[in-house]
Amino acid sequence: MADLTVRVGDLTLRNPVMPASGCFAIEYREAMDLDRLGALVIKSVSPKSRAGNPTPRVAETFSGMLNSIGIPSKGLDYYRKEVLPAYTQYDTPVVVSISADTAEEFGSACEQMSLPEVAVIEANISCPNLEADGMAFAMLPETTYRAVSAIRRRTRHPFWVKLTPNAGNIAAVARAAEEAGADAIVMGNTVLGMAIDIRTRQPKLGNVMGGLSGPAIKPIALRLVHQCYRAVRIPIIGCGGIQSAEDAIEFMLAGASAVQVGTASFRDPGIMQKIIAGLDAYCDQAGIASVRDLTGQVILDRQLSDRWLRFAQQSG
Repeated sequence: MADLTVRVGDLTLRNPVMPASGCFAIEYREAMDLDRLGALVIKSVSPKSRAGNPTPRVAETFSGMLNSIGIPSKGLDYYRKEVLPAYTQYDTPVVVSISADTAEEFGSACEQMSLPEVAVIEANISCPNLEADGMAFAMLPETTYRAVSAIRRRTRHPFWVKLTPNAGNIAAVARAAEEAGADAIVMGNTVLGMAIDIRTRQPKLGNVMGGLSGPAIKPIALRLVHQCYRAVRIPIIGCGGIQSAEDAIEFMLAGASAVQVGTASFRDPGIMQKIIAGLDAYCDQAGIASVRDLTGQVILDRQLSDRWLRFAQQSG
């Protein structure tokens, strides 16, 4: 049986599979054993109360879905008292995702959520920055550095930063996050998109545009993970269209130390357990002692790749 444990910064996870923020709730305990996951990532919370975006908030698309939820929130106090305790009863590290409107608000919120029962804070800096006319913090290296620095000044707690695939130069953004003190990078979030109902001629989302997720964005997400891996030394958690163990393995070969599963869980609430089982089976079949050995091991040289394939076929 392969060793599925991985390290993300100072945190050791029993396996590299966890939910993506916003695609997971405590009700999933009815479909799977939460103590089998690598971590529990809770939906983002903001310091200010938010009603969220107008409905409809979700629309199905070819090979994916669009969403424009707007991160509804009842604030940090409610979150600490009413939401967090249900997750901390499990023997699985809890990751709290934070959304905020300004860099200083990010710092303050992350400081307040630096609690003993919280293993990691995930700073969702792919959300709008009110100090930059609503453009996401992670669109530019400068605003990324400002937000991450504000967090690092206010807490010594482990924290990851969630980047956006809509950035123009993802390598520069990733380096800015690393230089400012992030412990790991979550790459990434949804791709901005739109859909129109041709019968009504209205957008299918109440907010007109929203985030595209699911298999449709996997090639983009995979490319972004690889670019980040080549640009930084801190760990990367890959996210975007993962719906099988094969997908997870691709992300690890591209450079991810762990993966997050989002849209696939809406279709199959037990998919993460199946991915974990698939990773174990793949490692056993390929003679891989530790799943950690997959990270960054994509073979870019075609001749080396052909030799590896012949070796694998002979070993199998």
